Amino acid sequence: MGSLQHCCCQLPKMGDTWAQLPWPGPPHSALLLALLLLATGVMHSDAGTSCPVLCTCHNQVVDCSSQRLFSVPPDLPMDTRNLSLAHNRIAAVPPGYLTCYMELRVLDLRNNSLLELPQGLFLHAKRLAHLDLSYNNLSHVPADMFREAHGLVHIDLSHNPWLRRVHPQAFQGLVHLRDLDLSYGGLAFLSLEALEGLPGLVTLQIGGNPWVCGCTMEPLLKWLRNRIQRCTADSQLAECRGPPEVEGAPLFSLTEESFKACHLTLTLDDYLFIAFVGFVVSIASVATNFLLGITANCCHRWSKASEEEEI
Repeated sequence: MGSLQHCCCQLPKMGDTWAQLPWPGPPHSALLLALLLLATGVMHSDAGTSCPVLCTCHNQVVDCSSQRLFSVPPDLPMDTRNLSLAHNRIAAVPPGYLTCYMELRVLDLRNNSLLELPQGLFLHAKRLAHLDLSYNNLSHVPADMFREAHGLVHIDLSHNPWLRRVHPQAFQGLVHLRDLDLSYGGLAFLSLEALEGLPGLVTLQIGGNPWVCGCTMEPLLKWLRNRIQRCTADSQLAECRGPPEVEGAPLFSLTEESFKACHLTLTLDDYLFIAFVGFVVSIASVATNFLLGITANCCHRWSKASEEEEI
């Protein structure tokens, strides 16, 4: 297995392949045609049909699933359209790993040990449509994680129990995204900005997360309610874990009335009343302290006088 650092995009040169073939003498048209076909076959074999060890390759589908791999296989066929690395023990993907595979449409990395993905991994994956990152250990989705992968239609980030943060610009530019699965993670909050730039979103799965349904969640819930007819969501599975007064309540059962306290505003009269109460409380406190001081002083004098009389 070769090194991942070499450029997998280089094709054999025609001259190099031609030079390795025996030259029998004066050229004949039939012989030249046969040699040309042979050279073309050699080039195609070197460039497009090499299959990594422990993987199976057929019709542009490379299946390396369930092989107990600890690292991604190098030197995939360059015309790979469907790559499955599912059910392995892969903990990291090298930067630039997908650079050479311009035809890639489906990437399955579910059920591995991924903690994060390198920046710019999908920079050249312009035709990637389906991405499965479920059942991993991702902790956050950074900004521009899917940069340049504008063809993405389906993203599965479910069952990442340590996933606690999705950057507001994580899905920026994914105008064709239809299905997004963020279920069964560790999300307590999701920015509205992360979703409102997805005009084609049809299915959104967010159940199984420990949502904190405080004032910061109101914009997202209002947006979801307005899109509920066009966006299918797992409303029965999405529940609030806090604050205590709404714990266990279905996320989509919260209405504007539930967030009424978030919009309470004080008038000038309210401020004046609060200032007056504060002033009265401070005066009362001073008076109380004064009376306590006088009482303590009187008790001290009475106690001293009693001691002198006994003597």
